Amino acid sequence: MQIANPIYDVVFKYLMEDAKIAKLLISSIIGKEIESLDFRPQEFTADIDTGLEGRIGLLTVYRLDFSATINTAHGPKQVLIEIQKAKYATDIMRFRGYLGSQYSNKTNVKLATINNHERKIGIPIIGIYFLGHTLDSTDASIIGVNRIYKDLVTGELLTVKESFIESLTHDSYVIQIPHLAQKRRNDLEKLLSIFDQSMSVDAEQHILNIREEEYPEKHRPLIRRLQAAILEPEMRKQMEIEDGILDDFEDMQRKIQRQSHEIAEAERVANEARQETAEARRKAAESERMADEARREADEGRKTVARNLKTAGVALTTIMQATGLSREEIE
Repeated sequence: MQIANPIYDVVFKYLMEDAKIAKLLISSIIGKEIESLDFRPQEFTADIDTGLEGRIGLLTVYRLDFSATINTAHGPKQVLIEIQKAKYATDIMRFRGYLGSQYSNKTNVKLATINNHERKIGIPIIGIYFLGHTLDSTDASIIGVNRIYKDLVTGELLTVKESFIESLTHDSYVIQIPHLAQKRRNDLEKLLSIFDQSMSVDAEQHILNIREEEYPEKHRPLIRRLQAAILEPEMRKQMEIEDGILDDFEDMQRKIQRQSHEIAEAERVANEARQETAEARRKAAESERMADEARREADEGRKTVARNLKTAGVALTTIMQATGLSREEIE
């Protein structure tokens, strides 16, 4: 079966617009049942030269935000779920910006009782990140970053969640798409294998080829949704526009990297020149010090010779007076 590649923003948004499928995917990743889910897409659009017969296309970039109620061991809990996809490691600053906007958004609050007073607190955030690149130190395909509360004096784990802490920290889930390749070790990895880029069947990687029978029945709606995406007339064009933008971005990244290397090399040469100049100045100062020392010693030598001559002259005069001899006779 062929499906549209969900690594593309336009396909991923199409997939997540189906509430049942969004619940299935998100609950599978975070390992908690979702009672309700409200899709809050954040869209940014721009006219882009697609390079396709000189046409201008509309590129839309999505932030996928959800307001959800999840079931926990302590009862229902309202959370914000932010899903981001990144092809480049440099996207980390974009992620930080999005998180910052979520934390500072005054509408992302709820009422809670703190010290017997009802106060506004921040709604906890859950971040889900799909990475098209790999991390530096682990090849784990799916990583959960789940906070724990710990008494650092007794070492005891604290099981009751605090509104103050929940408002200021968040759990995260990171999916390394390159490390999903040909791995199907549990249900979650099977589900996320829809992102496995090694299954592409075309040079552009717009289409992935999967075996539907390898997926549990509960995951089939997601598969069929991606299959239906292929039939959407605007889908392929939007994917091609994304390709063009990503190609331009890669060119820009390479140019920036090349310029960074050139700047680093220029700084290295300048540092070496500064070091050589400093060394030359040090040697010149040392030479000047030695010259000063030689001049001082020469001056001292001249003074010593003068004193010796003066002493010799006095002695000669004394001898001449005592003996009545002339200088020539004494010499």
